[in-house]
Amino acid sequence: MRASLLQIAVDEDESVEVRRLRAAALVREQATADLVVLPELWTTGAFAYERFADEAEPLKGPTYEAMAQAASDAGVWLHAGSIPERVPAPSGSAGEEEPLYNTSLVFSPSGELAAAYRKIHRFGFDKGEAVLMSAGEEPVTVRLPGTTVGVATCYDLRFPELFRALVDAGAETFVLSAGWPERRRAHWTLLARARAVENQAFVLACGTAGTHAGVPQAGHSIVVDPWGEVLAEAGPGEEILTVDFDPGAVATTRELFPALKDRVLGLPTPPR
Repeated sequence: MRASLLQIAVDEDESVEVRRLRAAALVREQATADLVVLPELWTTGAFAYERFADEAEPLKGPTYEAMAQAASDAGVWLHAGSIPERVPAPSGSAGEEEPLYNTSLVFSPSGELAAAYRKIHRFGFDKGEAVLMSAGEEPVTVRLPGTTVGVATCYDLRFPELFRALVDAGAETFVLSAGWPERRRAHWTLLARARAVENQAFVLACGTAGTHAGVPQAGHSIVVDPWGEVLAEAGPGEEILTVDFDPGAVATTRELFPALKDRVLGLPTPPR
C-alpha cells in the first residue's frame, strides 16, 4: 500500500481559498498513491483560535466539496485533515449558539464521504480549542482495501485508551492529522512510536509546517510500523512524504508476538 502524507505549510499571508486550491492540486498529483493524508485544521491553522468561528464551515462546505472532487480526480482514499465544522442550530432554536467541532473528513476514491470524525480530546487546558470547540464522542474506523483505519487527531495521540478502542473496533492502521508544535516535537515522535508498539499497528501521522498564530509547527510527519520502527519521516518544512508499507505485517506481528491476547484491563464488555 502506498501512502502520501502532505505536510503543507500554513502561511498567514495565504488566503484560505488559495490554500484550499493548492491542497486540492497536491492531492490530484498523488494519483499513484492508495491513501493521501492532510494535516489538522490546515485551512485556518491549528493555533489560530480567533479565526475558528469566522472560518468554520458546515460539514458539506467548500473544503468538503474541494476535497471530494480531488479524491475522485486522483482516484485515492483521502483523509482530508480536519476543518472547523459549524453545526447549524436546530430549527426553532433562534439565538442558540451553533457548536463548533474539529472534524476530520475521509473520502473514498469515488469522492464519497466514507467517515467524519469529531476530535474527542480538545487541546488548550480550559483555553483555545478546549473552550471554543465541542468534543466528539465516538471513535471512528474506516475499512480500506487491505486494512482497517482508525482515525485520530493531534492531541488524541496522548490518550492511549482511544487507540485501544480503535483496535477493539478492528483498526490495524492509525491515521492521525495534527498541528503539533515544534517545541514538543520529541513527544510527537515518542508517542507515535508508542501507539504503534502497544497496539501492534501502523501509525501514519501527518503534521503541518509553517507557523500558526505565532506558534512554529513541528512538521516531521512520520510513518511507524507495528514494531515501532520508523519507516519514513519528513523534515520541518513543507514536504510530501510517500511510503510503501505492507498492511499484512500487522497480522504477522500480532501472531508472532501475541501481546494483545494477554490484555486484562480495559477489555470491551461482552454483549449480554
